[in-house]
Amino acid sequence: MARIPSSVTAASGLVGGFAVARATKRRELGGVALAAAGGVAALQWRGAAGPRTAAALGGLYVAAFAGSHPLAKKIGAWPSVLTVATGVALASWSLADRKA
Repeated sequence: MARIPSSVTAASGLVGGFAVARATKRRELGGVALAAAGGVAALQWRGAAGPRTAAALGGLYVAAFAGSHPLAKKIGAWPSVLTVATGVALASWSLADRKA
C-alpha cells in the first residue's frame, strides 16, 4: 500500500475540515475532520522526524487553523484556508516527508 505523505494529510485536514463545516453548516463536524487528520499527521510526523518536530508541526497546524480566521477577513475564506494549508504542507514536507 502506498504511503500518504504527512504534508498531504495535514493539508487535507485543514481544507477538508473547512469543506465539511461549510457543506454541512455544522462547525463541529468540520472540527472532527480537522482533528482526525491532525492526529494522523501527528503520528506520521513523530514516526518520520521524532517527537520534537511532531510537536512543532502540531503547533503550526493549530496556529494555521486559528490564523486562517483573521486572514479570511482580509482575503476571503477559501483563499485563506488554501494559503494556510499550503504553508503547513510545505513545512511538513520540509521537516518530515523529505527525510522519509
